[in-house]
Amino acid sequence: MKLTDQQWREKLTEEEYRVARQGGTERPFSGDLLHNKDSGNYTCTCCGEVLFTSDDKFDSGCGWPSFSAHSEHDNVEFKQDNSLGMQRIEITCKHCNAHLGHVFNDGPAPTGQRYCVNSVSIKFDKK
Repeated sequence: MKLTDQQWREKLTEEEYRVARQGGTERPFSGDLLHNKDSGNYTCTCCGEVLFTSDDKFDSGCGWPSFSAHSEHDNVEFKQDNSLGMQRIEITCKHCNAHLGHVFNDGPAPTGQRYCVNSVSIKFDKK
């Protein structure tokens, strides 16, 4: 999905644009989806592709929605992120390159991964 910068600005809220298109981060414990316990799919705010499912969501205590795996739709892409003096793996939407957050190797079994995702980068589709 290719849109111009101006088209993204018109489509998204200011906060969605700052986080998803400019690689920002929402304040911890501020996101609407942090405590969501409903069953369903989490989709990309920008393009609507399925990224995560409620089956893989868990409370990591980090302040952002956390998932132990991405969905079987394989719509998450991984990129090395060396910003802010840290070495991390950024996660983005494979279809529109929206910044989602980062993945860490301190999650629960069986994957051992924690996908730490900004609430404004995802929408929830209840089952």
